[in-house]
Amino acid sequence: MATIRDVAKIAQVSISTVSRVLNGTAFVNDEVKKRVEEAMQELAYQPSPAARSLRVNRSRIIGLLISDIQNPFFMSIIQGVEDETHRHDYSLLLCNSNEDPRKEQQYLGVLCAERVAGAIIVPTRERIEAGLDCFHTRNIPLVAVDRRIKDSSIDAVLVDNKAGAREAVAHLIANGYRRIGAITGPKTITTGRERLEGYRQALVEAGIPFDPLLTRSGPFQKESGWQFAQELLALTPPIDALFVGNNMIAMGALNAIHARHLRIPEDIAFVGYDELPWAAPGFDELTTVAQPVYELASTAAQRLFQRLQKTAPLSRQEVILAPKLMIRASSRPKNLVS
Repeated sequence: MATIRDVAKIAQVSISTVSRVLNGTAFVNDEVKKRVEEAMQELAYQPSPAARSLRVNRSRIIGLLISDIQNPFFMSIIQGVEDETHRHDYSLLLCNSNEDPRKEQQYLGVLCAERVAGAIIVPTRERIEAGLDCFHTRNIPLVAVDRRIKDSSIDAVLVDNKAGAREAVAHLIANGYRRIGAITGPKTITTGRERLEGYRQALVEAGIPFDPLLTRSGPFQKESGWQFAQELLALTPPIDALFVGNNMIAMGALNAIHARHLRIPEDIAFVGYDELPWAAPGFDELTTVAQPVYELASTAAQRLFQRLQKTAPLSRQEVILAPKLMIRASSRPKNLVS
C-alpha cells in the first residue's frame, strides 16, 4: 500500500505539504495541490480512516521526549514544559530516549499511538529518518527543543550555542590562555556541532590556529568527559585551559583533572557549559555558560499550543535564546594565577 511518504516523493513536496492538502489545515497553492492530488491518484493512495478519526478526536495529552533523564538540564526542561502544559489544562506524557535513536523511534511510535495532541522532542540527531510519518499523517504538531530537527514543518526553540561557546573561549583567550582544549558533544546534533563551531570561531578571531589535536567530540556523558580529558591532559606540550560542551562532560572532565592532582585554575583553567548545581566542594567556582533552560522549555510549549489553537502562522518558526557567560574563579587571568 502507498504511504504518505510515497505521495510526497512523487509530488516532489514535503510530507507536511501532503498532510495539509489532505486535511485542508493550511493554504497550499493550486499548482502544488494539483501535483499532490495527481500523485495520490497515480499511487491509488487512500488515507487511513482511523487516522482521519484521530484528527477530530484529539486528546488533552502532550508528549515530551527528552534525551537523558539523568541530566539535571533536562529535569528543568520537564519542569518548564509541564508548567505550561498544566496552565493549558493538558496532561504530560514523558518519554526518555537515553540518547538512543532506536529508543527514540520506539517512543515516537508510542506518542503517536497514544493519540497525543502534540509533542515536544529533544532529538538524538538532526535527521530523523523514521518515526515522524505518523505525526505528519495525523496532523499532530511537533516542536523540537534544545536541538534542531531538519524538517521544514517542525518548529525549533534553541539556545545560541555558537555564540555561547565563542564567548566562553574568547574569555579564556582574553585572560591569557592560548593552548585551549575542547570537549564537545556529537557533531550530528545541533548542540555538539555548534559549540565546536563557536570554539573555532573564537580562535580564528584571535589569530590562533585551530589544532584538531586539541578537540574531542563524543556523547554528552560523564564517561566521555573523563576519557577525553585524560587524553587532552596527556598532551605535550600541555593544554593550559579546557572548554567543555555540557554539564555531564564537565563532571567527567573535572574528575579526570582531580585524579591527576591538578589545580583549577593554577594548573589548568576551566570553562563549562550549563550550570552545575550539584558540583562538589572545590568545583563550585566554575566559569560556565548558563542557558535559560526554563524559558527554553516554556517557549517550546507555548509554540506548540499556538499551533494547536491556530493562533500563530503555520509556517516553520525557529526561536533562538541567548545564553549568559557566568565568570567565576576557574578562569582567572593567567598572570594572576599563583
